[in-house]
Amino acid sequence: MDSTASQVALQLLNQHEGISGRTTFRLLGRDWDLLPGVYAPHLTRSAALYAEWIPYPVGGSFCEIGSGTGYLAVTAALRGCRLVHATDITSAAAENITLNARRHGVADRLSVHQGDMFAPLPAGERYDIVFWNSNFVEEPGEGPGTSTGGDLRLAFYDPDYRAHDAYLRDAPSRLAPGGRLLLGFTSLGNTAKLTELAQQYGRRPRLLRAVGYDSPFGERIHYQLIEFLPAQGR
Repeated sequence: MDSTASQVALQLLNQHEGISGRTTFRLLGRDWDLLPGVYAPHLTRSAALYAEWIPYPVGGSFCEIGSGTGYLAVTAALRGCRLVHATDITSAAAENITLNARRHGVADRLSVHQGDMFAPLPAGERYDIVFWNSNFVEEPGEGPGTSTGGDLRLAFYDPDYRAHDAYLRDAPSRLAPGGRLLLGFTSLGNTAKLTELAQQYGRRPRLLRAVGYDSPFGERIHYQLIEFLPAQGR
């Protein structure tokens, strides 16, 4: 496991432990509700990047996996998507998404579904864009000062890339004709493993956008937006 990835995840987990009650944060020129136990997007640089990079299908449908506070799903609705579905595995996140959908007046076109990956979505529903800002750290850190994290660990760690496997396995069947499969990732993730999984499910990754920042741990982190295209010949 990349030591910098572990340090970044641990630092963020420790920051999240300081959020003990319902609060608000400012992002993308708007105020958002944040519940304890939910991933706080304003604590990372990537949140605003993905919000601007995603090609929202105006008049189309958008699905976000692991939506957290729902800021991206809400933004998709505000940017003109007629139908938005947001999922998250935790009840706190599902409640948080609902709060922000109501706060920004898009609850009429944003549906919240609690469950693992695509499992809670309506059967047969297909989308023009499917996006997930993934938990790219393979294993949690160990040793003194390691945070337990509770449900928040699910937002950072994916042992053996099991969630990435499920995403690449199941997402293609959720795409509408011409639909696009996107992933928020970083250079600290296991790119080789991700590419291997994509190939296993008949996809090939294409880097759409990337920007680098120096981390406090001495390594430059590149936040990435990746699209998974059908493998050549398919």
